[in-house]
Amino acid sequence: MTHPLLDLPPLTAAHFASVERRVAALLATENDVVITQGEALLPLEGCIRSGAGPGSTALNVVTGPYGQTFGNWLRDCGATVVDLAVPFHTAVTAAQVEQALADRPEIDFVSLVHAEAATGNTNPVAAIGEVVRAHGALFMLDAVASVAAEPLLTDAWGVDLCVIGAQKAMGGPAGVSAVAVSPRAWERFAANPRAPRRSYLSLLDWKERWIDAGRVALPHAPAQLETLALEACLERIEASGLAAVTGRHAAAAAATRAGALALGGGLAPFVHEAAEAAPVATTLRTPAGVDATELVTKALAADPSLPLVAVKGGARSASVEGGGGRRVGGALAAEMVRVNHYGADATPEAVRSSLAALGAVLAGAGVAVDPAGAARAADEAWAATRADAPTRADTSGN
Repeated sequence: MTHPLLDLPPLTAAHFASVERRVAALLATENDVVITQGEALLPLEGCIRSGAGPGSTALNVVTGPYGQTFGNWLRDCGATVVDLAVPFHTAVTAAQVEQALADRPEIDFVSLVHAEAATGNTNPVAAIGEVVRAHGALFMLDAVASVAAEPLLTDAWGVDLCVIGAQKAMGGPAGVSAVAVSPRAWERFAANPRAPRRSYLSLLDWKERWIDAGRVALPHAPAQLETLALEACLERIEASGLAAVTGRHAAAAAATRAGALALGGGLAPFVHEAAEAAPVATTLRTPAGVDATELVTKALAADPSLPLVAVKGGARSASVEGGGGRRVGGALAAEMVRVNHYGADATPEAVRSSLAALGAVLAGAGVAVDPAGAARAADEAWAATRADAPTRADTSGN
């Protein structure tokens, strides 16, 4: 008996290359795109181990737990690392990056996370890219949580290494990712004797055996289902229009923030300024005396489909210090809830359901809340943001 997910014809080189071109269009880049066979940690580590090493000095911007991971990899491959850490409830500024570069003129590699899903902030990449380009350093951007959720202009912003994954705003699986690599990044890789070769982490292998060879024969059997899923994500985004997709995520973020504030009871956005909050997810502080894990557990017991997460440590979100010594995955985990309004959950229904569930559990704990006011505020913010969505998607500097 045939099966639509099993009895598939081989994925041809031409088909694989066509998906790469569509990723390039999504990222607004003329640079080479490599689709990698795994979660985005794979190309992120490959970029760092290819682009940095002994003799390199890297500026590692830490606005959440993912930046800490990059710093660990940079140190492990022999680079001198300058960490620029800011409180997790805010974003880094271009001025802070510019000052860090001025203080250490030898910096030749900059790593930054565009949007930190774990802490709910997003960074102004356009302005940061301008100062990094003026300094001459190689610029690596983790855009896993920002792609399709907010504007991402790889070439215009001077990003040399732009890594994405399909599992968040693109609405796909976690098992496929991609990286756009600039010519100057390829040059850096080639000049690095410690760059991975004959390795799953090797981007140079892809360049040598795939790109430079004319993309006529794949270097190994591709992850076919994941590549087809990535293609389906791209088709869906193209059909809707990227501005509409990013606008929907912006509306979900605005609605969640407004609804949480109107709900009351001490539930408040973790990221202080709305302009610094990521469209992909909203993090909320729980009221004093209310444990975030218990709050989410009770909400999910009533409706397991809700896009709610109690922030905890993990493989990619290890416990690290944030502003004021607070720790994501440590003490802060007891007071932070994340509403994941991305992909299929970037809808007014998902936002309303999440707020209603949080309100119900808080009310059950004796906390005074206003569920009707929260729903009304969320709907009003959604409508207002959607009316402005095309302009926001086309002109945002984040």
